Amino acid sequence: MTVPVQAVHVDSPTETRNLRTKDIDLMSTAGILGAINAEDRTVPGAVAAVLPQVAHAVDYAVDAIRGGGRVHYVGAGTSGRLATLDAAELVPTFNVPGDWFIAHHAGGERALRQAVENAEDDSAAGAAEMAAMVQPGDFVLGLTASGRTPYVLGALAAAARQGARTGLVSGNAKAAKPAGVDVLIAVDTGPEVIAGSTRMKAGTAQKMILTSFSTATMIKLGRTYSNLMVSMRATNAKLRGRTIRILQEATGMTMADCSDALTEAGGDLKVALVHLLSGEDVKSASKALHASGGHVRKALDTLRVRAS
Repeated sequence: MTVPVQAVHVDSPTETRNLRTKDIDLMSTAGILGAINAEDRTVPGAVAAVLPQVAHAVDYAVDAIRGGGRVHYVGAGTSGRLATLDAAELVPTFNVPGDWFIAHHAGGERALRQAVENAEDDSAAGAAEMAAMVQPGDFVLGLTASGRTPYVLGALAAAARQGARTGLVSGNAKAAKPAGVDVLIAVDTGPEVIAGSTRMKAGTAQKMILTSFSTATMIKLGRTYSNLMVSMRATNAKLRGRTIRILQEATGMTMADCSDALTEAGGDLKVALVHLLSGEDVKSASKALHASGGHVRKALDTLRVRAS
């Protein structure tokens, strides 16, 4: 049974012709690249205009994960592939559990490499996937250049019924906010260089939003200290070298001191960092980190208060 979703009849700006590139097929190679680059330079401004909405989505994601829930990405085509890439990169970058961010792509894994006919038009498939995997308290972020992809809208409607908060990243600023969506991030990148080729400006905007969204979520969850990646464990020689360099950068201490601290901390960079910065023993540093939910600065504040 197909789940009813809000009908959207507004043509997407990404499907209209770009008057600035009508003669792109007559340009030189350098001219073509220049025209593409000129259009690409408009994307950061369009993304900047929707940052307040992205901030709401970040707060929803942080609440979900702190509450034991998960973040789900839902997309089709370029949108789904970008979402899958973003979710995959969070595990090695921030050492997070693999189920914190889950990507759902219309047509499944095969559609990541080749088009699957009618997959994005199947609202029931999107709804079924959410019904099977989404729990109350999760946050579900849909992505669609047109703002009306049935698979995505069906998934968001079902997720809302499951008790999850929902958001939609849309490339169609003229489309109405779908019923039940908590935050709409409608970024206006205008007509594409090649009409309808949403892997261009619309895709770039989605990539920028996803990267900002997930990185800000990780920062809020304490997966960094300052602008350093500290949520990692030294499980091999390469990573041990990287963690020692990070410890040196964060503390100003010698390589020998940082190496000793890392060994004492069992390869846990955060524990070693709090130990070095606070002067407390490794056991106290580990306890303070655990009590602070893994936030280095909060752990240091706790230890300083105790010391005073």
